[in-house]
Amino acid sequence: MKIRAYLKPSCGWSNGVRAIFRKYNLAYEDVDIINHPANYAEMVEKTGQRLSPSVEINEVMLADVSGEEVEKYLLAQGLVQATEKAADAPTNAPCSDEEHAKMRAKTIRFF
Repeated sequence: MKIRAYLKPSCGWSNGVRAIFRKYNLAYEDVDIINHPANYAEMVEKTGQRLSPSVEINEVMLADVSGEEVEKYLLAQGLVQATEKAADAPTNAPCSDEEHAKMRAKTIRFF
């Protein structure tokens, strides 16, 4: 399975997606959209929108998704088997106020 995940380095939603990948022991490419403007531009071009996380699994793009939504997709497509193992982080939670403050501290111009 080829997974390319467009994620923020520190974000509740992004960490939820990572937690699902860890839960199922899935290898994936973690694409930093905050510190690398070209990655953000690529995500916007591929998804047609500006929200993250966005995850590409075997050339299928899931735009603006939570970890829960990624897990549901993986299960529905038969790409993983259901497990009783719990995720090690919340899979459907927004960024904390602290995470938002960190991101605001950076001045990033994408276009």
